[in-house]
Amino acid sequence: MRWDRNYSSSDVEDRRGEVYSGGGGGLGGGGLFLLVRLLSIFGWKGILVGLVIAGVVMAGGQCSNLTSHRPVTSSGPVQSSAQEDELVHFVGFVFDDIQKSWARQMPGYEKARLVLFRNRYPSACGTASPAIGPFYCQLDHKVYIDLAFYDELRRRFGAPGDFAQAYVIAHEVGHHVQNLRHLLGKGSADSVHVELQADCLAGAWAKDADKRGLVEMGDVGEALNAASQIGDDTLQRKAQGYVQPEKFTHGTSAQRRGSFERGYDGGAAACL
Repeated sequence: MRWDRNYSSSDVEDRRGEVYSGGGGGLGGGGLFLLVRLLSIFGWKGILVGLVIAGVVMAGGQCSNLTSHRPVTSSGPVQSSAQEDELVHFVGFVFDDIQKSWARQMPGYEKARLVLFRNRYPSACGTASPAIGPFYCQLDHKVYIDLAFYDELRRRFGAPGDFAQAYVIAHEVGHHVQNLRHLLGKGSADSVHVELQADCLAGAWAKDADKRGLVEMGDVGEALNAASQIGDDTLQRKAQGYVQPEKFTHGTSAQRRGSFERGYDGGAAACL
């Protein structure tokens, strides 16, 4: 991918030097986030149900750390390698390019922000952590990512390449586009549809970037490979040796590839 290696984004919050202590066992931290993210698909009723469940769990002592300890965030200098510094510039460039692309296509587009963190960090949706992976929080309009995820993407998932990394960001900004268009939390329990649409929107950005000369030979293949490697069926087969379609949350490898391709071929109109 062609990009400006000296680029810095004003919409990136670099929290890598901050150490967060908070959350706890039970449904604390990431567990509460997953609960909110899942139930938010059902709209305000789902969020209400989530709050009720959280209240019951906390009353039963399952979330004692949430009630007995206040989150503490301390700041320090960011210890970063030259490779990670370059990655910070890269994700900032990609994030801004994606948003500029959507701003040209969506009148009244409201920008999201990107938060870089290490290990754990508080968000409006709960505690961000490597176990959750990159995610978009619709409550604060922010994308959260621990850059160490990209090592996992390359080593564990077999999806190397800068455009595979860009695809991840484009997918999460796709959720922001859905949020702005009120396509999240409208009563549908089909999280697979939501995730596949975000893949399609990522493909639509890739096509726009290609038209502007940012996409190099092999880039689209990197994104398609990444979409395949993180399909539910592929991940389940690697983890447990068999597939359970009833537990799909993001779609199969073929569906994720197909959704990205649909957006790349037809643009935003093919997704929305």
